[in-house]
Amino acid sequence: MSDTENGAPEETSATPGTGGSAAVPAPSPDPSSTPAPASASAPASVPAPASDDEAGKADKAAAVAALAEAVRAVGRPGGGDRGGSRGGGGAAGTTSAAGSAAAPRASATEAPTDRPAPGSAATAAAGPVTDEQRDQALRDTAEVLAAGGAPADLAPAAVAAFGDSAAEQLRRDPWAVLTLPAVRPEHADGFARGLLGPEAGPGDPRRAQALVGWLLEQAALRGHSALEIGEVTAGLDRLGVPDSAAAVQAAVLDGRAMPFQEELTGAEAHTTGADDEEDEPPTRTLLTLERLALAEESLADGLVRLMSTFVPGEDPADEDTGGDTGGEQAAAGPSEGSSEEPSGDSSNDSSDGEDEGALADEEVPAAAEAPAGTADTGQSPEEFPEPPLAPGPTAWEEAAAAAPSSSATALIRATAESALVLHTGGEAARAEPAALLTAATGLGLRAWAATWTDQGRTAFAALTGAPGTAPVVTLAELLAGVAGPGRSPDGSLALDVLIVLDAPLLDVELAATLLESLADGTRLVLSGDPGQLWSAGPGRFFADLLTAKVCPAVASRTPDFGPIGELVSGIGIGELQPVDAPDKEVVILTAKDGGEAVHRAIQLLTDSIPRALGIPAEQVVLLTPGHGGTAGTRALNAAAKARLNPGPGRFGGFDPGDRVADSPAPGHTRLARVVDGDATGLHLEYTDGARRTVPPAEAARLRHGWALTVHQAVGRRWPGAVVVLPDDAAAALTRQWVYTAFGRGERHLSVVHAAGPALPQAVTERPASPRTTRLRAVLAENAARAY
Repeated sequence: MSDTENGAPEETSATPGTGGSAAVPAPSPDPSSTPAPASASAPASVPAPASDDEAGKADKAAAVAALAEAVRAVGRPGGGDRGGSRGGGGAAGTTSAAGSAAAPRASATEAPTDRPAPGSAATAAAGPVTDEQRDQALRDTAEVLAAGGAPADLAPAAVAAFGDSAAEQLRRDPWAVLTLPAVRPEHADGFARGLLGPEAGPGDPRRAQALVGWLLEQAALRGHSALEIGEVTAGLDRLGVPDSAAAVQAAVLDGRAMPFQEELTGAEAHTTGADDEEDEPPTRTLLTLERLALAEESLADGLVRLMSTFVPGEDPADEDTGGDTGGEQAAAGPSEGSSEEPSGDSSNDSSDGEDEGALADEEVPAAAEAPAGTADTGQSPEEFPEPPLAPGPTAWEEAAAAAPSSSATALIRATAESALVLHTGGEAARAEPAALLTAATGLGLRAWAATWTDQGRTAFAALTGAPGTAPVVTLAELLAGVAGPGRSPDGSLALDVLIVLDAPLLDVELAATLLESLADGTRLVLSGDPGQLWSAGPGRFFADLLTAKVCPAVASRTPDFGPIGELVSGIGIGELQPVDAPDKEVVILTAKDGGEAVHRAIQLLTDSIPRALGIPAEQVVLLTPGHGGTAGTRALNAAAKARLNPGPGRFGGFDPGDRVADSPAPGHTRLARVVDGDATGLHLEYTDGARRTVPPAEAARLRHGWALTVHQAVGRRWPGAVVVLPDDAAAALTRQWVYTAFGRGERHLSVVHAAGPALPQAVTERPASPRTTRLRAVLAENAARAY
């Protein structure tokens, strides 16, 4: 597939570090210079026998280890605390600037210190920018871009990133253009040569440092919140940087990357060969972007804050007998019922977890109806109700005993005793957090649930038995404040219990935003299916929490029934077995190539499924790994439109009646239908009944919506789903992807299979695309310090 399923812009599908050859050739070197070897420690490139190859690998490993040690010794100017001592040891930010003596090469390539950071306050120091100043900045920037051979269309993005001095910044550092959307190294190299001429060589320190940041940004698009230092230097080598070690050190000094050292534990430690108990614990050095480092630190701090400030309720004193059960519980201390000690008895068979703030800014229709009891704005501090008294153990136990299933009982009991609880299970298991929500509201607590999509909100509210009044909102609505419990005087969400469904879809930045909005001692229940796809953004928040084992984890014992549930459950444990489907709940079709796969998928959508099963085409979705390729969303949507709603596309490629997918943020998609269009934009009606006009400037985020990628489909299900596996999809398939895709159908699943052995191999051999994160280490250190 030309566009992989990772939430990244399409242009970033081929990136260094993902395997294969380098994505971009090195630019023409400066005629006055001679190319340096790819590795500072490697000898000149001469064919060598196998033993020399092994020696070269050892030399490379030694060079990376020396670089890691040098980076850890690099101090930040001013000795601030931005660097990382968390996660197992000191890092650059905790050492003084005098430590840079261990890295003498850094000074030779140090970048100018007056580089303004994109979006920083320095760019707005002169005060508000007038329309005239902005127009002038756009003209100046477009002129610089044109002089370097870059599209003038990048001017608005450059001004948004660098402020009204964007033109000056790009002239001073042409490789700063790499921070703009869809710009790749070969584009930046061409732009630099257009401005600088022969001076724009591959060893230019500005190029090297910009590439460090670009590699980390690309890694974030693939889900990593950090990269091992060796991966960064290898990526720089592939991009033709003569001295990758010096580039990394200079990037750390300049603040483009933050270094952290972590101790390896478990299987990761064993792979290093450090099995001797007397050996020093093996470590690794990670590089990360500042925003992601701060997000993981904030997230860990927020989780520990909730757990350490949690105080369970007490039973009222028995006035008739003079008993004081509440006093006894208070005397016992918080360790009796708090989450300071993880509850091992409720973890059952939970998975080990191998499984953004942009969402908060998503436009939510102002006319969206909030459930009864919603508190929005307009209240003075005096009008905020006092939080209810916390129910005691007896009340919680009575609620648990009344739960509809043993798994729901276990979840209610865990929530009674802990501030942070994890809940894992499939679609049928969503009834358990619904029972918890009902129990918590019945106990007089301010309890709310948040789902990923509007469809998930409707379906979950129905499970509570009170769909019209259930306190359920989408996460976007909750964080934007247009629905939900409202805010307390201190700005935190006015609730006592928050249940978050689809928790694996939260990236570290969005999760940090959510934690910052919760008051001390709030009960937080994170529920999700650990077998489904992780977030489109960086991190693996839910999976890291499961593996960290810092809180109770309740694994549901409620299975997903029916042929589709049986098939998906088998995939979850690495088995792809045929299932008995007497009513054609599951149908597998083969195709010889992508073209035939498209033909068969459209036939199923428009004829076979509606005719044989009575499911209309409007309730069937086509799912595929990516947007491009022979059977990506573009090809499928074009064929579906030609059959179901042919037209000239007179409104920016769309016609009234078209199904569209509106993606305001990576990993979050709202489905709609085109009502009409005019000069003001495209008029859409969303699946929840809300209407909105998308102006022409935002129309680029719209796609036709008959066919979606699986990341676009997470958080919702359809009566019928057709999963298309083209012949060029092998690289995108994992067990996690197949599990998620096959689970999108409620009544019927068709699979159009042209991937050959890649499908069973993905299910049995490739659980998930690996992600490098720091959250587990940061959380472990914070928890140890707090307790």
